[in-house]
Amino acid sequence: VGLHSHGFWRPKPLLDTARFTLSFNSWHRKNHQDSQALWKNEAVQKYLESLSKEYQQVSHQLSAHSLNDFEQRTLRRRCANLSPIAAAFQEIKEAEREVQELEAMCTELDSRDEKQLLELALEEKESLDKKMNMLCRKLFQLLVPKEKYDTSPVILEVTAGRTTGGDICQQFTKEMFDMYQSYADYKRWTFDIVNYTPAEIGGLHHAAAHISGENVYRHLKYEGGTHRVQRIPETGMSSRMQRIHTGTMSVIVLPQPEEVDVKVDPKDLRIDTFRAKGAGGQHVNKTDSAVRIVHLPTGLAVECQQERSQQLNKEIALRTLRAKLYQQVLEKQLSQEQSARKLQLGTRAQSERIRTYNFTQDRVTDHRISYDARNIKEILSGKEALDKLINRLLEFAEIEAVTQYLENLQALEGGG
Repeated sequence: VGLHSHGFWRPKPLLDTARFTLSFNSWHRKNHQDSQALWKNEAVQKYLESLSKEYQQVSHQLSAHSLNDFEQRTLRRRCANLSPIAAAFQEIKEAEREVQELEAMCTELDSRDEKQLLELALEEKESLDKKMNMLCRKLFQLLVPKEKYDTSPVILEVTAGRTTGGDICQQFTKEMFDMYQSYADYKRWTFDIVNYTPAEIGGLHHAAAHISGENVYRHLKYEGGTHRVQRIPETGMSSRMQRIHTGTMSVIVLPQPEEVDVKVDPKDLRIDTFRAKGAGGQHVNKTDSAVRIVHLPTGLAVECQQERSQQLNKEIALRTLRAKLYQQVLEKQLSQEQSARKLQLGTRAQSERIRTYNFTQDRVTDHRISYDARNIKEILSGKEALDKLINRLLEFAEIEAVTQYLENLQALEGGG
């Protein structure tokens, strides 16, 4: 923010970065494993000090009687933006002082061999460390711009890959779809199956669901990509030979804004009807109620067999088609904005694996953030363990967004 020639402050976005996504080959990963580590960065401290100072100056400016209405409105907006950041900054500073005092106390107690008191002090320090990390993350969430579609419902699609093992991919795809259905239930979201194409031996070729609720896209946007499984099949020759097979499945997550302004000419559509397929129950009926719509200019095809009514299935399929067409527009914009960086997330590209589920080692590895989680069954249950992994991704995204912004800021200040 610079002082205008007329004596009032010009507002500048806190983080006026383009739509943010995770990058793969980032040096930030080595240096900033969590929010508290980033807080200690000199550039971060300098930037936050400048915002805190600006808040004080803007508050002082607001008390001047010589401001006109436009200047008052401008300053009030800026003050409202800076106020929670300045408050969080001071709160962390106070917590940091408490940590330093406790560290000094621990050193003194250790030298006097006061084991019981030292144990209590260390417990309190651990609690303060957790509080510090929570406060730092809260601060960086204030700095990072909210993505436009974070609150939108989504269309989530899963598709089995191919492997010499045959049904390993289909079985894994079913487990993943069930995982996201359980996660939706855990988050109290609505999970409506739009399409479900089962495989012959209890697996799944392809499925899609419409998921709505609080901040659905924010939590699921980094799930898009190729997921890899490594396991010994439970049936067949490989199971007897104890051979590990590798398979893949892909996840696509499309935000579905309430109003998608995409015009679709009925002449560009081919609409086919067929009998619903599935494992039974709501997915199977005796009439041609399932609908497939092909958008001829782009070749995009969508199916819906959720409802028994052909008309309802057609409406849902059209809505999904509009979301996919709209997604193409978003991805084109994104590739133009961020052509300088190789991205995976955000564009939902399927070219590289994002996560590996190694059943023989009981380990899930997210390759984007070098994060390992044990107990695959807990992850696939779609509850607390998956939520922890997803939140770790979100924290990493926030950290990298702040780091990237500060790098850009330093480059501008240095004239580079």
